[in-house]
Amino acid sequence: MTAPLPDATFTSASPTVVPIDLGDRSYDILIGSGLLDQASTWAGLPRAKGALIVTNELVAPLYLERLKRQLSAQYARVDAVVLPDGEQHKSWESLDRVIDHLLAEAADRKTVLYALGGGVIGDLTGFAAAIYMRGVPFVQVPTTLLAQVDSSVGGKTAINHPRGKNMVGAFYQPLRVVADLDTLDTLPDRELSAGLAEIIKYGPIADMGFLDWIEANLDALRARDKSALAHAVKRSCEIKAWVVGQDERESGLRAILNFGHTFGHAIETGLGYGAWLHGEGVGCGMVLASELSARLGLVPASFVERMMRLIERAGLPVKAPRMPIARWLELMRVDKKNEGGEIRFVVIEGLGRAGMRGAPDAMVAEVIAAHAEPQP
Repeated sequence: MTAPLPDATFTSASPTVVPIDLGDRSYDILIGSGLLDQASTWAGLPRAKGALIVTNELVAPLYLERLKRQLSAQYARVDAVVLPDGEQHKSWESLDRVIDHLLAEAADRKTVLYALGGGVIGDLTGFAAAIYMRGVPFVQVPTTLLAQVDSSVGGKTAINHPRGKNMVGAFYQPLRVVADLDTLDTLPDRELSAGLAEIIKYGPIADMGFLDWIEANLDALRARDKSALAHAVKRSCEIKAWVVGQDERESGLRAILNFGHTFGHAIETGLGYGAWLHGEGVGCGMVLASELSARLGLVPASFVERMMRLIERAGLPVKAPRMPIARWLELMRVDKKNEGGEIRFVVIEGLGRAGMRGAPDAMVAEVIAAHAEPQP
């Protein structure tokens, strides 16, 4: 299947809307500059006695008061829970802090949660919304590139477990996603590169024309050119919306969005959450998944080289960390895509088309060895 062609109507001067079509759970992704401070951004959301903003210690000083000002027009009370920053805090402890606040303030079923931050905050807040009183509404306000193009869209919510990333969670859709491109101005360079990994993945799995565009515009993206970022965020969301609209709960097609993630999650878990950023794991994971695709005879070796060059240009690691192969396999077997104990990988079955395949452990070991960091 091929992703739909991009909509050419977007202009950077005005926000654009990418709809997620899920019947009565449908919602819009708003993309543009200055959205955080526009009253129209928040129009049409449910009114309630109170709202809770969940954010972290890095984002709060930058954007918390601005969001509070906008929401105060709709809610008599706007509270905030400010969590520590980092993947290691996507945990039961952080989740409990959010739930404890809701209970302490006697929040009811109409209380609206707002996730202000990156993927950790978005996933954790969405999970809290899914389980508090069996479900309260929430809104995604992603402030990182990775969250704007991937984690805030599609309704996957979760926290991490020491044995596996995102293994405790629920499918729970937001009411709206507000991607204000201006928040990317304060994003550290390392986090920007991490977001580029999730943009790059959309090309090989669904739209090789987009991959060509990324290669041609990568320098502009790294320089935070707003026009380039606007197109990259919009096209990424269009492809994800197309996939999620057909397979909301990842029973088939949606798994292709995990290109590079089986290897990447193993890196994140094996090294300890926070040692590598999620996008760094995905970037390196795409190199390994491309190599596996080539060894399975699905793509030429030149494709692996192309992906390596692009991922390295994006400022991402292309060498896998040294871990015993038994540890790699152990970690990859704790993966939601696996069936009957067999590790299932997202591979490129043809340029612009992805699918799921198993592979012998020996071949997986060869793939990792071919791209592992040299011995000290």
